[in-house]
Amino acid sequence: MKHRIYLDNCCFNRPYDNQSQPKVQFETQAKLFIQGLVLKNKVELVWSYILKFENSRNIFEAKRTAISQWEKFSCLFVAASDSTVALAKDIAKTGIKEFDALHIACAIAAKCNYFITVDRRVLNYRNEKIKICNPIEFLNTYIIYEDE
Repeated sequence: MKHRIYLDNCCFNRPYDNQSQPKVQFETQAKLFIQGLVLKNKVELVWSYILKFENSRNIFEAKRTAISQWEKFSCLFVAASDSTVALAKDIAKTGIKEFDALHIACAIAAKCNYFITVDRRVLNYRNEKIKICNPIEFLNTYIIYEDE
């Protein structure tokens, strides 16, 4: 069984962040490794309208273009729907920001196993429908799964 994953916008942007802190470096390396798993067809990447929209607002053209290229490697595109918006509204009631709630709702709608982020506030959110983790935590789980 392949894991179906959703990387949010801040995760896609992690390699462009200041790399002076070891935590940022490790998360960057883990995220790049996960992208390698996508390219090797070991995990399924999901893309969404909110990811596309949020990335389109990136003022740095090179970053925007590089990130948008990952859409073609996705197995599924989640379009806007009344049900995902309603779910996002419920998620936002817990204190999660609107865009983050839309990302999570899209990942749940796509039946993703993992929502991968580096956003601390989102990492504190819990939902029984999806596992929310950072790239390092995902790799720890993935490696254990692959060894079984």
